[in-house]
Amino acid sequence: MQLDQVNVYPISLPFSDEFSHSLRKRFSANNIIVEILAENKTIRGYGEGAPRSYVTGESQASAIDAVYRFTRQDNFPWKLNTVTQIWDFVDRLSGGKAYNAAICAVETALLDALGKSENKSVIEYFHKDFYTDTVYYRATFPLTNKKRILEICRLCKKLKINKLRIKVGKDYIQNKETLEAVSAVFGDDYDLRADINGSWNPEIAANHIPLFNKYRVKILEQPLRPGDPYLAEFAELMQSHGVILMADESACSLRDVKRVFREGHYKMINVRLSKCGGFRNSFKIIDYLRQKGIRFQIGCHLGESGILSAAGRVLCLLCRDAAYCDGSYDEFILKQNVTTEDVSFGPEGKAGPLGGPGLGVEVNLQSLVRLSRNGTPLKISKP
Repeated sequence: MQLDQVNVYPISLPFSDEFSHSLRKRFSANNIIVEILAENKTIRGYGEGAPRSYVTGESQASAIDAVYRFTRQDNFPWKLNTVTQIWDFVDRLSGGKAYNAAICAVETALLDALGKSENKSVIEYFHKDFYTDTVYYRATFPLTNKKRILEICRLCKKLKINKLRIKVGKDYIQNKETLEAVSAVFGDDYDLRADINGSWNPEIAANHIPLFNKYRVKILEQPLRPGDPYLAEFAELMQSHGVILMADESACSLRDVKRVFREGHYKMINVRLSKCGGFRNSFKIIDYLRQKGIRFQIGCHLGESGILSAAGRVLCLLCRDAAYCDGSYDEFILKQNVTTEDVSFGPEGKAGPLGGPGLGVEVNLQSLVRLSRNGTPLKISKP
């Protein structure tokens, strides 16, 4: 398959309502979408990255610049015949995190184009030792007021979803109101994780221990910033109360994950495609975690379009051993999307494989252009 052109769109995806966490107040998500045109533009492959400065240090502009530089490398597969060319290309990129959203977008677009040219699902390019044909997604709650938390709780209960992930910040009263709302709607019938996005310190944590014990919060996700000198003290305190710490922003690459394992403070890892640099790099992390017996979840960036949601669906289906799966929130978060298909989960959070080759979704070009911040993409031709 001959690639004709690579287009990169900086897009802004509006939320249907505010969706905030401790580090950002969010009304939209700024992502990049890579479009690959092949075989005289009869095949279009799509990939998406979610550059977040507080995760990998990337911005839309830096991710777009990285995509351009990737296409100038001598092993970029302008003539794409086998999936091993994609893996070889990704393997020669940086082993750090500085370009992970860009790598994810390019790799996924190449896989989507190859799958469409061979009439195969992207799933077929991976081992199926841990494959399942059904995944059950969990609900994520924003950092918001009690009234909205109650509304989301009632929706989740109606959908029969009781595995919940709440965003919490430094405000004890607001966090208490969120937990009270969950308990008021679900009683004792819930499984609860709290995502802190690195905003705490040991003093804040100590104040929250009785509250978390009362409402049976099992897992704290990224409570401190990466490299925080209080991590060892904090981990010992929380583990003495039976709370498991999960690494997210501290674990963006295999190098990070190996360091986290050596330090021993985090007992779970959140694997996200864009954060970790696409399928190839995510599976290197997951294989390592499986080897070491470390639990993991498949996560997502809030504000992913149907493209990255579809890619996340593939990863979840290939990981039946994941402790939790987050993603496919399209209908519940986005005001506008770029895919013709709705990739959202259904009742009980249940979802299965998407039909069709590649990622299993088609992109509405008019929507893509409309949501692009510049209206036109960066167009890259073969050197």
